[in-house]
Amino acid sequence: MAIKNRKYPNEKLIHHSDRGIQYCNPAYTEFAEQNNITLSMTQQYDPYENAVAERINRTLKYEYGLKQTIKNSTLANKMIKRAVSIYNNKRTHFSLKLKTPDFVHINQNVKYHSYKKDKQNLEYLTF
Repeated sequence: MAIKNRKYPNEKLIHHSDRGIQYCNPAYTEFAEQNNITLSMTQQYDPYENAVAERINRTLKYEYGLKQTIKNSTLANKMIKRAVSIYNNKRTHFSLKLKTPDFVHINQNVKYHSYKKDKQNLEYLTF
């Protein structure tokens, strides 16, 4: 459906998935390669990795108006850049102890809650 309904057939097409077995199947990966589809999957089968990305996508769609259809690509790019900038630089996050992602990235000694599990103890980590 994505190939058939493409508005910009000459632009790069990326399919992001949660690394489900159907998307790792050689028949699908060959199909994707033949149709110039770049596959994007989580690393190491870590379900928490995809959950964080999906949460960010949800926030950008519902809090910053990116769920609506934007027919002008120039406007869409401006809206996306603005939303990501606000998300990273102004919006505080509970998991970051009410700090912004940019602040935590710059100040790496700041403690925050990680949703990745400790491979040994399988407990949530707090950094």
